[in-house]
Amino acid sequence: MKLGAGFGEKSSAHTFQYLAMVTATLSIVSSGMHYGWPSPSLPQLEHANSTIPITNEEGSWMAVMPLAGATVGSIFGGIILDIIGRKNGVLLTVLPFLAAWLMVAYAKTVTVLSVARFIAGLGDGLAFCAVPMYLGEIADPKIRGFLGSSCSITWILGMLLINIIGSYTSISIAAIVSSIVPVILMFTFVWMPESPYYLIMKDKPEEARRSLRIFKRVHDVEDELKRLSLAVKEQTTNTGKFLDLFTVDSNRRAVLIMMGMRAAQQCCGTMAITFYAHTIFENAGDDLSSSTASIIYFAVQLVLSTLSSMIVDRTGRRPLLIISIIGVATALLIEGTYFYLKSDHPHLDVSRYSFVPITALIMFVVLFGVGLQAIPILLLGELFSTNIKAFALCLADIYFNVIATIVSKFFQAMKDHYGMHVPFFAFAACCALGLVFVIFCVPETKGKTLEEIQEEFRTKPKGEDVQPMDTFKKIAIET
Repeated sequence: MKLGAGFGEKSSAHTFQYLAMVTATLSIVSSGMHYGWPSPSLPQLEHANSTIPITNEEGSWMAVMPLAGATVGSIFGGIILDIIGRKNGVLLTVLPFLAAWLMVAYAKTVTVLSVARFIAGLGDGLAFCAVPMYLGEIADPKIRGFLGSSCSITWILGMLLINIIGSYTSISIAAIVSSIVPVILMFTFVWMPESPYYLIMKDKPEEARRSLRIFKRVHDVEDELKRLSLAVKEQTTNTGKFLDLFTVDSNRRAVLIMMGMRAAQQCCGTMAITFYAHTIFENAGDDLSSSTASIIYFAVQLVLSTLSSMIVDRTGRRPLLIISIIGVATALLIEGTYFYLKSDHPHLDVSRYSFVPITALIMFVVLFGVGLQAIPILLLGELFSTNIKAFALCLADIYFNVIATIVSKFFQAMKDHYGMHVPFFAFAACCALGLVFVIFCVPETKGKTLEEIQEEFRTKPKGEDVQPMDTFKKIAIET
């Protein structure tokens, strides 16, 4: 079976696009490592012998601190990316990520750790504005799905790496080792070209021509340059303003889709599960250590997200999203049922079924990786025109951080006061709402150029580009 465009005869034409993806997403790897840090580190900090003792409440706030920083970083990114460029925006993330790891390595108090986590969030907010924008603008339409999905893949890779490193080393050593990643980013990505879209926006046609020649691996790029110039000119005739996201009909539709997809992605509980993976596995009571179970969880998530990215340009976005949401909801119901029986029916011996929680979470991560993990981020780079894309990504990241914070605190509060099963049942109910939203509101963008997507948003009546029954036919054909 052919896994996707870019893995066959034309792969050499995309070599530099893949190279740019690998180097740029080191920023996302750093972000993932910071977000995954609580999973192996909080149990160490909460241990009786910890040199920095913390309470459960302090630990929960420390876990979500990057989300607060990311909100500020997103606003900053939305302002500066059209000024300093996409490439420089990616390089700028080196500073907060490196500073945060060094602070964690030498921290002696909870306050220093919390400040370090906030600074890491600044880098995350900027990274998730700059990297998806950069990749979306350099990618050939045939491989844009794969390049766009790479942000999710490398974010999971970062979480897997810190769970491996943090499970077998001290917090200080893990932080020092992790600081190598932003250093590598600095010395590799600096050689990559700037986005041709941005160069055309800044009226630098010669630099844009050189950038296109590098990314397209051909000398004659005049037709491509003219196409991009016309598209950018049309989109930037009127300087984009933040309010355009809500006053222009096509932008308003894109914002609605973005908010719905980000809500569906986060309200299934993925961020809470990421932060509290060790805790969940400890409560499960399985013979498998919580460290090993967490590593397996993130490793499976990495593999499935990678496979999903390889087929997203072949199957389309909508079928994968629908399959993903249905599977995730099922896994959450199984997880919630196990913890409900264990806590509310102590007369029932569920010890023989202690394998169920990790099995259900593996099922969760498999189905989450199929669609919900990567596609919402991919759509961010596709739905918005060039002149307001920076504002859109800024808004998306702020919205993501707010929802992720609420969901993570909700998980901690519910499990402490009512039992582990309550948040899992709530997350499953949110999945049902997300499924309805995808079926009736999310359009298919497979195989379309960014210009074609924008043209459809401007010319098609609301809902005309969404055909629910066609999606189910597509799923039937693919399966």
